[in-house]
Amino acid sequence: MSWNPALEPSCPDAATLDSIETVIIPRARDLGGFSVRRALPAPKRQMVGPFIFFDEMGPAEFLTGQGIDVRPHPHIGLGTVTYLYRGEFEHRDSLGTHQMIYPGEVNWMVAGNGVTHSERTSEMTRQSPSSLFGIQTWIALPEDREDDPAMFEHHGKEALPFLEGEGKEVRLILGDAWGARAPVTMLSETFYADVVLQPGAKLPMPDNHEDRGLYVLQGAVEIAGDVFEPGQMMVFRPGDAITAVAGPQGARLMALGGATMNGPRYISWNFVSSSKEKIEAAKADWSAGDWAHGRFQLPPGDTEEFIPLP
Repeated sequence: MSWNPALEPSCPDAATLDSIETVIIPRARDLGGFSVRRALPAPKRQMVGPFIFFDEMGPAEFLTGQGIDVRPHPHIGLGTVTYLYRGEFEHRDSLGTHQMIYPGEVNWMVAGNGVTHSERTSEMTRQSPSSLFGIQTWIALPEDREDDPAMFEHHGKEALPFLEGEGKEVRLILGDAWGARAPVTMLSETFYADVVLQPGAKLPMPDNHEDRGLYVLQGAVEIAGDVFEPGQMMVFRPGDAITAVAGPQGARLMALGGATMNGPRYISWNFVSSSKEKIEAAKADWSAGDWAHGRFQLPPGDTEEFIPLP
């Protein structure tokens, strides 16, 4: 999914915070009653592990008949992750996938050499007022997997490891951490988790990943004497022992990271690649509009419109 205008996060000076390499503060953008905050990519930090795009979408409230319509659009060189706290999306892609996603579930789409998809509020949901709140991320693919065929996986809430105790509830969405492993097929070392902390509860960050970050959605956490509130992402120095302590109202966080990529990635519109040439070729293929024989096809069941190349 990539449907909102470019957002430029800010990165205040973190030099005084010994345990933190970068603090990222996304700028909120109101898209007609629908708020979006983008944390990645940021000026001082393109990726956290393989995570190269991170958007907090919502919360949003819709009247009867309203919803989100992300028209068919293409991707290369990345995997998309949709994770919802409230609401739903109806996903269709050019592989023939037609899959609803609800809170606590995972839609994992690997674009590889090319895929087209759409995400919309379903007609059933539009029959009454609804809400939407969630995170959308892109994960850059390893250079030797960028040209793989596209693939899609859906995993229900019950399939994801759920760890709890001492005031913590952790649902592992992707990868491995805290001795657990999610069932989603990953192409690089990764972890991604939905974390709920009761007041005063402590979350030790996993020590088996080089890059590690936390994004605060609700409440606040204290790390090494500094307090961080909603709409802030902290990226930690490799190898440091990090523990986040929830404030008096508790906290909800997204924990993310993994192995550092072998180099930066180029991003243009919905395309990510280690090669500028591959991105330009993808742009040309999408502009050609050869839905029958070209690299990109429109998703079955959603072929009446699409997002043109800017």
